[in-house]
Amino acid sequence: MSEEPSLWAAADLLTPMAIRVAATLRLADHIAAGRTTADALADRVGADPEALARLLGHLATAGVVTRAETGYALTGLGEQLRDDHPGGQRPWLDLEGSVGRADLCFTDLLHTVRTGEPVFPRRFGRPFWEDLVADPARQAQFDGLMRSRLTTAGPDVAAAYPWAALGHVVDVGGGDGSLLIAILAAHPGLRGTVVDLPGAVDRAERAIAAAGLADRAGVAAGSFFDELPPGAGGYVLSGVLHDWPDEDAERILQRCADAAGDTGTVLVCDHIGDTFDTEGDLRMLCYFNGRERTLEHLRTVAARAGLATVDVTPAGSRSLVALRRAAGTVRPSRPGVGSEAGR
Repeated sequence: MSEEPSLWAAADLLTPMAIRVAATLRLADHIAAGRTTADALADRVGADPEALARLLGHLATAGVVTRAETGYALTGLGEQLRDDHPGGQRPWLDLEGSVGRADLCFTDLLHTVRTGEPVFPRRFGRPFWEDLVADPARQAQFDGLMRSRLTTAGPDVAAAYPWAALGHVVDVGGGDGSLLIAILAAHPGLRGTVVDLPGAVDRAERAIAAAGLADRAGVAAGSFFDELPPGAGGYVLSGVLHDWPDEDAERILQRCADAAGDTGTVLVCDHIGDTFDTEGDLRMLCYFNGRERTLEHLRTVAARAGLATVDVTPAGSRSLVALRRAAGTVRPSRPGVGSEAGR
């Protein structure tokens, strides 16, 4: 009979933070490059030698590094902290990066549970998206993380659905255009538009041009809480709705439904099924009061926006939920819809 996991190990904060410090300082890369002693590493990363030695001692206890004759060597676990490791986890753990920094919110999880409020503004003085825009380096790092995810998922999403039949696809909140580029590359007759805030669409426009797709794709600066370019065959929301509580998600879906009209399709591309990632759900809650949703929950929110589920298509690790304007639906009157800026 297996032993129950240790409660202390499950509740430990120190070891995860030690690993995140190692990720931030890129210790694995420096050890792999031959700087294996605490003194050599401290000199390279600008750390206190004694404090770093004590950190390395705990990382050895945690199985991230092992002591060797010449200093420290990486274990299999430690190898995963290398920047070039195919798992790509180091930048997500970087405490000076967008997500690693935001994860510091979890130390104030008690406040969120007591109040239902996102804790990010309490800790950092402004909402997540405003804080991101205020730091160009962190914004660029965040864009890189999102791009890496979409680069991996893009081919599966592009192959999973008959995109060409839509004629024109609008990627709503499409960031730097990574997903739209993957879809257009796989469907030569398709046209597309990225809608996002000004900084994002500037990056998307450059990426579209670099991909040689400027003749079939363009950008439109704007918020997904405002009117969207009408008349396209499809409106894609990839990784957007989980950033928002139900009321705002409904508003975004209503904007897409209005633009799609009676003939267009709204496609939600995300990790949606009968269950959801509880870790991701708490992360969305603490960052900006967003939430992960099951398929049934999404259907409920979509129905309030006058949209009905047409079908659900597996797309690698994600799903594509196709929504259409329900027959006979009259869009409900909702005061103030579209009056606020998006992320």
